[in-house]
Amino acid sequence: MDTSRRGALALGIGATAIAGATATIAQANAFPQTKGRALIVSTWDFGAAANAAAYAQWKKTGSLVDALEVGAWVPEADPENHSVGYSGYPDRDGHVTLDAIIMDDRGNVGAVAALEDFMHPISVARRVMEKTPHTFLVGEGAHQFALEQGFKKTKLLTPEAEKAWRDWLKTAKYQPIANSENLRGSALDHDTIGMVACGPDGRLAGACTTSGMAFKLRGRVGDSPQAGSGLFVEAGVGAATATGVGEEVTRIVGSARVVSSMRAGMSPQAACREAVLHIAKLRGDAIRDAQVGFLAINSRGEVGAFALQPGFTFAVTDLQGSTQVRAAESLKGRGNTK
Repeated sequence: MDTSRRGALALGIGATAIAGATATIAQANAFPQTKGRALIVSTWDFGAAANAAAYAQWKKTGSLVDALEVGAWVPEADPENHSVGYSGYPDRDGHVTLDAIIMDDRGNVGAVAALEDFMHPISVARRVMEKTPHTFLVGEGAHQFALEQGFKKTKLLTPEAEKAWRDWLKTAKYQPIANSENLRGSALDHDTIGMVACGPDGRLAGACTTSGMAFKLRGRVGDSPQAGSGLFVEAGVGAATATGVGEEVTRIVGSARVVSSMRAGMSPQAACREAVLHIAKLRGDAIRDAQVGFLAINSRGEVGAFALQPGFTFAVTDLQGSTQVRAAESLKGRGNTK
């Protein structure tokens, strides 16, 4: 599947800029607005291909959960995408471990973490939601459950990803680079795809899937599969997902915070901005070079996105199936990186 994306690398964000969390907001919206209300939104340039698959599935069944599962399959199966699923970069011990979550607005949620040997963790997560009384399975237990549910094992570590890992072992230095999600083939490409959707009737759903940080400590789980951190959905209010350095998102239970702000009356844009400002104030110089972004949709199909640094992009698909890739506003910096 073709999920090609153009490279992008953000400028750094200085300590002074982070400390001044109320600094002038940089506008980086060089793309035309999608006409009409949004149906599906997803993180990063490669979200456009995922949205297309999700939209086609939605037209067939009318189910947002079906749509998001099928949309997530696209990056999960893409060997050129080293941040999600098959061909994802391994942990520091050479194991490709996957995390995923899927959620609707009825409180149904399923998630898996540290799952090995299965190409589509999003589908395993959906089975957790639909076939168990639990919400989250991890490690060996998640692996056993996937086998019991009939999922076929797949070798996830490709020669290209293994070479990148062995090259990294020569220095064993991990240093996240902001917006590496849009750098195909980078050994530090380490993020996720988050997808949220709102149907014409105001119903909501969300999904998130990732292979996590490249060369992470064995057992590390970021924000992505954690309900409330990497993803949160609430009926009648909205849905939100996060991207970037997961540890920073979990510190504030970021996606739940965004939805809570929307419940209190904020627009999706204002809610995403508030969460980023809070992280900046809380963490200060500790996140000088980090990227964190939030993406949200409310029950009226209105969309918002905001990031610490410029360079965060997202794909928006409307009810007619038209898709635009946009650049999110950011706390500091000028221009966009497209």
